[in-house]
Amino acid sequence: MKKAGILNRHLAGALAELGHGDGVLVCDAGMPIPAGPRVVDLAFRAGVPSFAEVLDGLLDELVVEGATAAHEVRKANPEATALLEARFPGLWTVSHEELKALSAGARLVVRTGEARPYANVLLRCGVFF
Repeated sequence: MKKAGILNRHLAGALAELGHGDGVLVCDAGMPIPAGPRVVDLAFRAGVPSFAEVLDGLLDELVVEGATAAHEVRKANPEATALLEARFPGLWTVSHEELKALSAGARLVVRTGEARPYANVLLRCGVFF
């Protein structure tokens, strides 16, 4: 058994399969899950695990070259806004409807237990070299 890093075998396996340019949607419990991408649902109960915990764990494991969130997060969820802008200085924003449409092209969806609105981000994988 692994003693560090991501222990969830479904998530660890899905991350190992990602390549340059692949999309990963990290979303709250209310985000509609698109048909198509592989889904790892980590939601245990409202707020557990949090969006911040999951995002930070993924950022320990992934190289990310870009991130996209919904414009609406800035007004509706200041905590998620601060988190996203701190992690992604070049954060790109689109309407929530457009984010949902873009999510259909993701290779992986990771659902958190977050219960605050618009705690969603679409990550674009980079390479480590």
